[in-house]
Amino acid sequence: MKYILSSILLVITATVFAQNINFTSQLYKEYDKYKVEEFSTRRLKHSDIQPFIKKLRLDKKYTVKHVGSSIEGRAINLISIGSGPVDVFLWSQMHGDETTATQAIFDIFNFLDSDEFKAEKAEILSKLTLHFLPMLNPDGAEVFKRLNALGIDVNRDALRLQSPEGQILKRVRDSLDADFGFNLHDQSRYYNAERTSKPATVSYLAPAYNYEKDINDVRGNAMKVIVFMNTIIQQYAKGQVGRYNDDFEPRAFGDNIQKWGTSAILIESGGYKNDQEKQEIRKLNYVSILSAIYVIATENYKKIAIEDYEKIPQNDRKLFDLKLTEVTYNLLDKNYVLDLGINYIEKDVDEHVNYYNVGRIIDQGDLSTFYGYDDFNAKGYTIVEGKVYPEMFANVKDLNSQKVNELLKSGYTYVRVSDLKDSKKYTQLPIYIISEDYKVPEFRIGVGVNPTFILKKNDAVNYAVINGFLINLNNTNKVFKNALILKD
Repeated sequence: MKYILSSILLVITATVFAQNINFTSQLYKEYDKYKVEEFSTRRLKHSDIQPFIKKLRLDKKYTVKHVGSSIEGRAINLISIGSGPVDVFLWSQMHGDETTATQAIFDIFNFLDSDEFKAEKAEILSKLTLHFLPMLNPDGAEVFKRLNALGIDVNRDALRLQSPEGQILKRVRDSLDADFGFNLHDQSRYYNAERTSKPATVSYLAPAYNYEKDINDVRGNAMKVIVFMNTIIQQYAKGQVGRYNDDFEPRAFGDNIQKWGTSAILIESGGYKNDQEKQEIRKLNYVSILSAIYVIATENYKKIAIEDYEKIPQNDRKLFDLKLTEVTYNLLDKNYVLDLGINYIEKDVDEHVNYYNVGRIIDQGDLSTFYGYDDFNAKGYTIVEGKVYPEMFANVKDLNSQKVNELLKSGYTYVRVSDLKDSKKYTQLPIYIISEDYKVPEFRIGVGVNPTFILKKNDAVNYAVINGFLINLNNTNKVFKNALILKD
């Protein structure tokens, strides 16, 4: 009997998906029509979204309300559209450096303003009233930091309500008493779907409202919508969906909003290979959110099997940017075989609108249960210390990619340049540039160390690791992010 019931629920879920697949597939295919072209990087500031909010104020379909200001006085607005009896509340960027969903929200506004998908939009806007609160933490966004200007996590302020941003979120939630709420975040790119090498590109959660993790109708409805979103995203990022930890956090807004009677759905944007700026993930957010809104409007989520929620793999955190496997390292005249897990740390520049990377060894030893966005089997390769090129260059312009590649093949990972007074802290050339008097630190491999060395096999140098980036010296077409410029 249990098997028969499970099979029936599975058929119903599949039917719900089939009824919506044409709409959702068209959303994905035609996304570029609605993408806000002015947004192209993760460093999104309050001033960047103001022209678009100003435009929405002039559109009679929308209601734009100033609902408060941040600590530093930046306006926070609630943007509403629709006339339906079911209220859906979406808020983003309560952490200032989590911008993916904010960009997707403005793509959704473009979609709602378009002439296409008339039947689906009529269904949505007649059944639902949508309320968007984009960029809840504009002060954090200004400096691309998680915390607000007070230095606290707004998402841990649901009880004490010390931050104006937290007060605004609570006040808006209470005034709307929304049926559904979407809590939109970014998570680390180093999360993977449990026991797989695939990144958790999108992770979902129906937060618990108590320590016992009970499931009532409010939380159950959130789970059903998540099952539907997962089914959609699997079409475009197969195996790359995770389920966020549901331990009850009494200070968190998502958990409390669930407790206060709004079906809360957390969406976390993680990592995607070769998508450092999360623009493909932004597209998946757009599709995921609109798909969810549509299934709520049609009420088809009610037919979905809640049991499928637990089938979504949990988040794990076992990804590196680069994993070198079984590389040989000589220490005190003895060879050891190690795996190296390397990540690229971001350093902000240009008033927090750009960044460069600094590579770091995060872990080493037996990393056989870990994975890499790039995974290089270095068996048979030996780590060799890079040398400083003995000749001095007058300036950086004297170097080019071909010359650098020749130097690397000869075992040089550092070049001296006499004129560095106007240089930045980094170079796009795959070699370290150092000043005339800079002293290169003693070479070693260890956790926390910046990995820069040559990989040698059978006396041949075909690979180098510069600032943590693996370089195939026989393929100079590969994009390289940056090495560092070091001065005394």
